[in-house]
Amino acid sequence: MTQYSPAPDSRIRARKRFGQHFLHDQGVISDIISAIDPQVGDRLIEIGPGLGALTLPLLTRCQTLEVVELDRDVIPILEARAAPLGKLTVHAADVLKVDFKSLSMDSRQLRLCGNLPYNISTPLLFHVLSAAAFIKDMHFMLQKEVVMRMAASPDTSDYGRLTVMLAVHCHVEHLFNVGPEAFRPPPKVNSSVVRLLPHAAPPFQIDDTARFAQVVAAAFGQRRKTLRNSLRGVVDNAGFEATLIDPSRRAETLSPADFARLSNTKPPELP
Repeated sequence: MTQYSPAPDSRIRARKRFGQHFLHDQGVISDIISAIDPQVGDRLIEIGPGLGALTLPLLTRCQTLEVVELDRDVIPILEARAAPLGKLTVHAADVLKVDFKSLSMDSRQLRLCGNLPYNISTPLLFHVLSAAAFIKDMHFMLQKEVVMRMAASPDTSDYGRLTVMLAVHCHVEHLFNVGPEAFRPPPKVNSSVVRLLPHAAPPFQIDDTARFAQVVAAAFGQRRKTLRNSLRGVVDNAGFEATLIDPSRRAETLSPADFARLSNTKPPELP
């Protein structure tokens, strides 16, 4: 594979308010491209391309590529570097305001990727997952601790609210870790690359998404307490009996499907 290492540009400095850390390590770049495995004809959209560390090899493989970039100062540099390699379409916008459903204009599902701004990673994940029906897969670089929570198994310290809420929408696979030295400037945290595969069909039944979110939030809001105490006023004894879930258990021991079953029970009646 051709290697690309965008040269530093004196006009561009990483901006803290955009959460920018520019990837430069060729080994890491190659590993990410291999994980994505871009193909000609893919409807690939990169979030936060920066100076093009991933953009250029992706574009070489796909011939056409879309990117979402908020920093207008880097856009002309990115376009100039990409011009000899293929067709680059730039959406100059805040990714949290991009309607990914509207970008799905044909039968091809979207493939999303990028080194996401760590300061908005959680809301950004749920924003893109609101369009999960139109997305084939996602490959993102995020703070390592966040990825550990995303991909955690029940009854582990990393398992929590984020794990359960993501399980509704997709399968999460932690691929590999990336050290701070792979970026300029180096962040103060370690990073990980993760693959998200939206479910073709719901993995379990949820009758009321708002109540499901309420049950999960309440259970993990006081995770050291038993479910009987953390879910007081949210799930009553009848709910525990109907689901055969022992109220003396703690939240981290339940599977996402268990939370769905609890949320599908009738809420306690107000006094």
